[in-house]
Amino acid sequence: MTAPTARRAGLCAGRVVAVTGAGRGLGRAHALAFAAEGARVVVNDLGVGPGGDGGSAGPAREVVDEIVAAGGEAVVHGGDIATAKGAASLVSTAVETFGRLDTLVNNAGFLRDRMLVNLDEDDWDAVMRVHLRGHFLPLKHAAAHWRAEAKAGRPPAARVINTSSGAGLLGSVGQGNYAAAKAGIVALTLVAAAELGRYGVHVNALAPAARTRMTERTFAETMAAPGEGKFDAMAPGNVSPLVVWLGSAASEGVTGRVFEAEAGRITVMEGWRPGPTDDRGARRSPAEAGETVRRLLADAEDPGRVYGAS
Repeated sequence: MTAPTARRAGLCAGRVVAVTGAGRGLGRAHALAFAAEGARVVVNDLGVGPGGDGGSAGPAREVVDEIVAAGGEAVVHGGDIATAKGAASLVSTAVETFGRLDTLVNNAGFLRDRMLVNLDEDDWDAVMRVHLRGHFLPLKHAAAHWRAEAKAGRPPAARVINTSSGAGLLGSVGQGNYAAAKAGIVALTLVAAAELGRYGVHVNALAPAARTRMTERTFAETMAAPGEGKFDAMAPGNVSPLVVWLGSAASEGVTGRVFEAEAGRITVMEGWRPGPTDDRGARRSPAEAGETVRRLLADAEDPGRVYGAS
């Protein structure tokens, strides 16, 4: 990091933001967008391959260099945020370098796609680790920091944006591990929003659709770049404005929500809620239970198509 520059005006001026998985794709776009709005950014990335292999500090360093070249402030964090030590150091890096932490964007992840009958335990565990544990641990350590701040009489206007997926909301064939992890992130978001509100922490989740190393292989045709001069609907930067707003103090009062962002569209996702119901006030036989279910399903909304289902 170079010597501090003059603070720039913007929606996030004065705020310090940590973004995990910020070396490429969506994370990179988020980090650059926050910096453009005046935030100082902790750029976390291990520089691993699409399946979690290898590692390099290069991608994170390149993002930091780009931010600094544009007049912003940023620092590299190369810790593994799916470990307690790495997650704790993410928070301490922000505080020790910039004096505070205001926003956490949990974004790191990779894919190991297999149909369920071919899905190895190691591939299940690896994806759960980076996505679900990699959300839980940074959230835990950031929340502990903000709770301490609140108890010391310095209530924060803290923000957490977690990264789910359409796969976690609707399911996706060949992605049982990824979809389960992303669904878990939604549940974690709801719990965290309920628990941390008293400390001034807002927690929301985002299900983005954009071209990244993960999606351009799985959904190659959908994610293809358009011809010259046409709107690039799948560019990662299309998602970042919502993330920046959610990570700013301007999002006061918005918490415990799940959003879908794709191209120029923002959608408030509405999850599980009671639908048609029937209470007869007595036990049913199995056949009667089946008859009731059939009748209720006839009045229920279609839950939506699972991605990749035939």
